[in-house]
Amino acid sequence: MRKTPLLLLTVALGLSACTTPPSTLTPDPVNVTVLGLNDFHGNLEPTGFTPVGAEKPISAGGTEAIGAELAAARKANANTVFVGGGDLIGASPITSGLLRDEPAVYALNALGMSVSALGNHEFDQGLTELLRMQNGGCDSNDKAKACKFDPNYRGATFKWIGANVQYNASSGKTGSPFAPYVVQNVGGAKIAFVGAVTKTTPTIVSPDGVSMLTFTDEADAVNAVVPELKRQNVDAIIMLIHEGGEIVKTDANGKPINADVTYATVGCKVLKTDSPIYTIAKRVDPAVTAIISGHTHQGYNCLVPDPTGKDRIVIQGEQYGHLLQRLDLTVDKANHKVITVKAENLVVNYTEREKAGQLDFAQTQIVTTAKSKVAAISSVEIARLGSPQIQRGIANARNTESPLGDVIADALLEAGKDRGAVIGIMNPGGIRADLPDSTKIKANNAVNFGDVFAVNPFGNTTTILTLTGAQIDEMLEQQFSGGNAEAVKLLQVSEGFTYSYSQSAAAGSKIDIASIKLNGTAISPTGTYRIATNNFLAAGGDNFAAFKSATNVVQLPGVADTDVLSNYLKLKGPSLTNTVKGRIVVLP
Repeated sequence: MRKTPLLLLTVALGLSACTTPPSTLTPDPVNVTVLGLNDFHGNLEPTGFTPVGAEKPISAGGTEAIGAELAAARKANANTVFVGGGDLIGASPITSGLLRDEPAVYALNALGMSVSALGNHEFDQGLTELLRMQNGGCDSNDKAKACKFDPNYRGATFKWIGANVQYNASSGKTGSPFAPYVVQNVGGAKIAFVGAVTKTTPTIVSPDGVSMLTFTDEADAVNAVVPELKRQNVDAIIMLIHEGGEIVKTDANGKPINADVTYATVGCKVLKTDSPIYTIAKRVDPAVTAIISGHTHQGYNCLVPDPTGKDRIVIQGEQYGHLLQRLDLTVDKANHKVITVKAENLVVNYTEREKAGQLDFAQTQIVTTAKSKVAAISSVEIARLGSPQIQRGIANARNTESPLGDVIADALLEAGKDRGAVIGIMNPGGIRADLPDSTKIKANNAVNFGDVFAVNPFGNTTTILTLTGAQIDEMLEQQFSGGNAEAVKLLQVSEGFTYSYSQSAAAGSKIDIASIKLNGTAISPTGTYRIATNNFLAAGGDNFAAFKSATNVVQLPGVADTDVLSNYLKLKGPSLTNTVKGRIVVLP
């Protein structure tokens, strides 16, 4: 039995999805359930999640439990459709990631996913590889991983969609490699799902892999296809978008507010108004009934005014399958409109489903097969820590210094010392899991290679480069400005490197260069400093363009991020604890 309370948000709608005035036909209602999964990232197995009101994390997510939730929903309402909010693959744990995420695709196929928005991580390995993931085959850019789960990889049975993804002029092609929308017949109702991915995708994936594509404004692209959908007399339009926001948690002075607003809060109206999803939702055509979002790994069930000022549901289900977004619609097929829509975030409690004997057997087979194929590598013990776990931050926040961030920055520094590195720098978005996850903590504080892979799944390589003190200052300011202004990305820094920043200062002026010190001495604006980082940051990823001005850039051949962390854990493991070192000082 599911103990999580059913929390629903209901919005009455008088919007017709057709181009003609509302008819006077006798209503022909049908109840439709939409279950959405965002930011799954190939997490076939459950991971730790702390529900509202719980003191300790539970095991949540995992495709076996997701399958159980889908089965229950389909039993209650045969008119149930399963959709995605993007980032279904990429940055995945070893059970899927070491097999090129083919197990994740097969799992989603078996779960009956119908359609998903593209996410930025779908493009991690480039467009050509993404099209292989969609269509099948073994002609991969990583043949060591591809078709090792199934020697005849068949591709996804669901469709990735993106209305705002187009070929650019340099590609020599026109149109888009992806459909903008899919129309599903659900219980006789025509439900249109229109997709979009964050337009910032080229700045957060390897640019070479998407050089032939243009990512246009999300709202404009969706609005452009709405008239076409209206001409088809669809009965409802749901937007699937891989872009998100955050709930306002503090005021301008850092004072806590809205601390009680969570994924379970019904109808929240405290999404940050300058967040991408808020500004997009305010501009999307009113004919769109509800918006399933993703990207920011947040749980929220909120209302945002549409262009007419009417409230519209915007929902996101955190990450890794811990939550499913649920929409319950009453659709009038005769008059092509939605009468009501309800929303909730549903906790996927693996432990409860397992105890009740309800885990999805077909998923168990997929997970077991995938685990067996990587077991020899995944189970290798790397080190034993000085504490049971080293965490990547409270609620996986990317705007704070974290214990694990400190460790990884130190590991980068250690890896680059023989090339003259004096500073190690890590991007917080590259840290994907606690070490280890709460579901995998061992009595002897051991971590294995699978735990390390979950933390650093990208396969990034190590780069050593030189920046001046002034460029370092510029790089640190970019944590709060430009593409990072709406969602701060606080770089994690190594031992001996310290600085302070002001929360209230204007963007571009948050850091006094005099506060930036190396081993207690202020850096010189004209001095040069060797930095160890990953190739993603070195290329200016995550909007850190200052790295692109670096000189004397050296790639360490064959040194992947998992090697860097593994080697450091072997060297320092027993001395490493879940402690923030306080290298970054936050001022009012």
